[in-house]
Amino acid sequence: LKQKNFEKIKHWATMNSNQGIQELMAAETRASQIVAEARVGRGERLKQAKEEADAVIASFRAEKEVEFNTALLSVSGSDTQSSSALKTQTEAEMTKMKADFDANAGKALQVLLAKCCEVDLDVPAARIRSAQKAAAAGN
Repeated sequence: LKQKNFEKIKHWATMNSNQGIQELMAAETRASQIVAEARVGRGERLKQAKEEADAVIASFRAEKEVEFNTALLSVSGSDTQSSSALKTQTEAEMTKMKADFDANAGKALQVLLAKCCEVDLDVPAARIRSAQKAAAAGN
């Protein structure tokens, strides 16, 4: 009787063991599927968030460009106005530079001529000694 009970318990334990392993494998498969679905869902959410962020950035950029262009036109006026103003300013500066050049050309020439004519004919003592040593060594 004891032997029969032992074999029944052994048989039941073996069956429960196999059934437990199968349940664990099924749970592992379900967990893998859940993780895979979560990864796919995460990727889709990231794509959607990126698209939404791109749309917000594009609208912000367009708004700021309109503001910039409006400010630029109000400050500088039209292109023909700004280019004619720039041309007038450049010509005025060139006329002023020519006048300054003409006024200072004579002074600059006098300074250059004065420096060219200031030639010091004295030979430094160190140069004389060096030449004398070289001449003595050559003999």
